[in-house]
Amino acid sequence: MQNWKKNMENKQDFEKYSQLFIEENHKVNLISKNDEQFLWEKHIFDSLALGIFFDKYEIPQTLLDIGTGGGFPSVPLAIKYPNIKITAIDSIGKKIRAVENLKNCLNLKNLTPVWDRVENINEKFDVVTSRAVASLDKICAYALPKTKNGGYFVAYKSKKAQNEIENAQKILKKFNAQIIDIIEYQLPLDEQITRNLIVIKK
Repeated sequence: MQNWKKNMENKQDFEKYSQLFIEENHKVNLISKNDEQFLWEKHIFDSLALGIFFDKYEIPQTLLDIGTGGGFPSVPLAIKYPNIKITAIDSIGKKIRAVENLKNCLNLKNLTPVWDRVENINEKFDVVTSRAVASLDKICAYALPKTKNGGYFVAYKSKKAQNEIENAQKILKKFNAQIIDIIEYQLPLDEQITRNLIVIKK
């Protein structure tokens, strides 16, 4: 396993965040109890993998995270990238309230949690993200209308993403968008877990 935590920036902020997250998780089931011991590896590291995309393309001014759930990837990204204006949306009120509590405790002025359905947002964003929400064709139908022309939708997906890519071609064509990159990375676990960032440009 990579000892990646030792060298990460904002280490103290992330340690405080992880403690606060586990407190929230005991009140509201944001992730499974079994996953708590892998919070860094499976959730925080995974969320911050978007940094690979930023390094390759650009750091946006605005970002929308659809179906943020317990705040992944929105909260880790808000900690690491204070200059990105991040909107985290979810239709489940108790999860957004947990994200709001995390925002307030961590003083994340660049994070705006929103309890609503994404269809009700009028704004368009430089980058839209979604992690473990729905199949690629379904989430593209929600994400691409909220992506600026020339902007990017980045979907966090497992290694089995190829079938989803094939099924998404029709919706991509509808919004004049195309997959321009698939960024593969490994989670820092003893077992090999490969993840992908599906990069779609509109």
